[in-house]
Amino acid sequence: MKTLAELNQEYELELNRVIRTIKQQKAKSVLLQFPDGLKQYSTLIVEQLEKQLPKTLFSIWLGSCFGACDIPNIPKNIKIDLLVQFGHSDWKYKDTNIKVLK
Repeated sequence: MKTLAELNQEYELELNRVIRTIKQQKAKSVLLQFPDGLKQYSTLIVEQLEKQLPKTLFSIWLGSCFGACDIPNIPKNIKIDLLVQFGHSDWKYKDTNIKVLK
């Protein structure tokens, strides 16, 4: 397993951007989506985010992730304020129920 510092050297996780966006959006519930190569480090990333944002509820999408167009099909009764996709290029997605940070 790699440390968070090693991950940041290998990937541009942009955790500061994620934290800033969560604060700006006043998101209380955030769903994190990772490509398969980063899923094994998802709890490490969540632990870091929880240190900075202890009042935010983070969930990890464990389903498939085939790219930026693979938005999770979240049931309407589940409240998610922000979806953060790691490892994807910018893509403009419009949905009234969810905000996406890539």
